Amino acid sequence: MTRKKRQLQRISKRYGAAELFGRAVSRLDAKELRLLSSSSHRDMPCPFKPDKKTCHKQGGVCSLVQYERQPDENVSVSGSPITTCPSRFIESGIVTRWVGETLLGTPAPKVVSEVGFLMAADGQEVSTDDEVGSIDNVLARTDGNHFEWCALEKQAVYFSGGKMEADFITMRKWVKRGLPFPEKQRRPDFRSSGPKRLMPQLQTKVPTLRRWGKKMAVVVDKAFWDSLGEMRRAKDLSNADIIWFVVDYEGPIQGRYRLKTDKVIFTTLENAVEGLTGGTPVSLEQFEQSIKRKLERV
Repeated sequence: MTRKKRQLQRISKRYGAAELFGRAVSRLDAKELRLLSSSSHRDMPCPFKPDKKTCHKQGGVCSLVQYERQPDENVSVSGSPITTCPSRFIESGIVTRWVGETLLGTPAPKVVSEVGFLMAADGQEVSTDDEVGSIDNVLARTDGNHFEWCALEKQAVYFSGGKMEADFITMRKWVKRGLPFPEKQRRPDFRSSGPKRLMPQLQTKVPTLRRWGKKMAVVVDKAFWDSLGEMRRAKDLSNADIIWFVVDYEGPIQGRYRLKTDKVIFTTLENAVEGLTGGTPVSLEQFEQSIKRKLERV
């Protein structure tokens, strides 16, 4: 069998947009796909922010999903979305209620955003544009004589590979039935998102929060959590520094994916670092299969 025939008989897989401005791409017709892929994020409200402020993500891609193209050219999506925009975690206040109930004993905590955390040597507060210099959100309980609070960080997943613009060019001209297959190879970059981005933030902020007797809540999606190495878990909330709130998605339902709670995990900072840096090696068979697939394309 020739190389070309093998390629034609093989299922092709690539990552592309799961959602555009909160709409599930797999449920859009051609006209809707052309419209949304042509829209400027500056003109589109974010459907997840309670104040309906405009989207801050160029292109409006909330999440990625894996696309599969069959030998007959039929294209479908498989698996759950992988969150690429932190605002995606804001949907319907699900996360803040969950964190508030778990850590503060209230389903209605007050939320303060972008709270400066670090000071420079001259005593000036570090800009909140510096992600290590600020905390994403502080959740507070202030009813009666209570004044309790916890920190909340939202960690989405970065991707590496081809830019989305190539896909948008195809979407803007799409007139066929079904889905266009992503134009470029890309993948969720869990290593950059975890060890390179999230871990320095935790190592900077958690020691101080621990001295203050406060907890750090971290929300990630199931795909991110499953990419991490094994973490030893604290048996009780009182012994934990970091409380991981893992979310997943269901649907699409009426054209949209819906955020849902999955699980809560208690860890210390030290055990979190082990998980973020560890990872799980693939099997020898998987590694060699990957080599063979790449050799076929050489």
